[in-house]
Amino acid sequence: MRIPLFHWWRHPSSGAENARIVFIKIIAMKVLLINGSPRREGNTFIALSEVARTLESEGIATEIVSIGTRAVQGCIACGKCAELGHCVFNDALYAEVREKLAGADALVVGTPVYYAGPNGSLCALLDRLFYSCGELLVYKPAAAVAVCRRGGASAAFDRLNKYFTISNMPVVSSQYWNCVHGRLPGEAAQDAEGLQTMRVLARNMARVLRAGLLAGEGCPEPEERVVTSFIR
Repeated sequence: MRIPLFHWWRHPSSGAENARIVFIKIIAMKVLLINGSPRREGNTFIALSEVARTLESEGIATEIVSIGTRAVQGCIACGKCAELGHCVFNDALYAEVREKLAGADALVVGTPVYYAGPNGSLCALLDRLFYSCGELLVYKPAAAVAVCRRGGASAAFDRLNKYFTISNMPVVSSQYWNCVHGRLPGEAAQDAEGLQTMRVLARNMARVLRAGLLAGEGCPEPEERVVTSFIR
């Protein structure tokens, strides 16, 4: 159940000097954060926690779910999800994240960087989620976060953004690419610039969520899908 909240904003209609404060009733919103690291409370968790704390300071609820060290089945392109409405491998992790996505208004996905890419287990989960339940993701704001020792963060960040930009999900940015640095457990807490990037990301996401709610507009009317290939 969503709990009504009251927020104020400064209405600029008559100029800054005469701006008036308007109280508006909005609906409580929630952001789901997926920790794609096998280390439940490692450096990726530190980065996501900074996002979560800032979102909560903006009045937005958050939840971090970790994939942990569980073995994750990849997509086998069987197409059964079209019949069943969910992946044929309806394992506990997939079912848990799918249920949480249904109740979330936005998504943040965090990953450690392995060989300049996201954690393979995370990608296996995301492949199945995005292919089998895209209706739970469309038009929800999203952001990716990459955590590395030194290099490869931009490539991993770009890889995760591909999920959002093929799914009609508005991508929320920050003042820098969403990267935090640290190798040993806890070192991400020393990356002052990276953590500031997380806070700015969170405030930007809060603004996007509020703007969408205040606009009061429904989703765009979809066109009939056109699918072509390179051979015909």
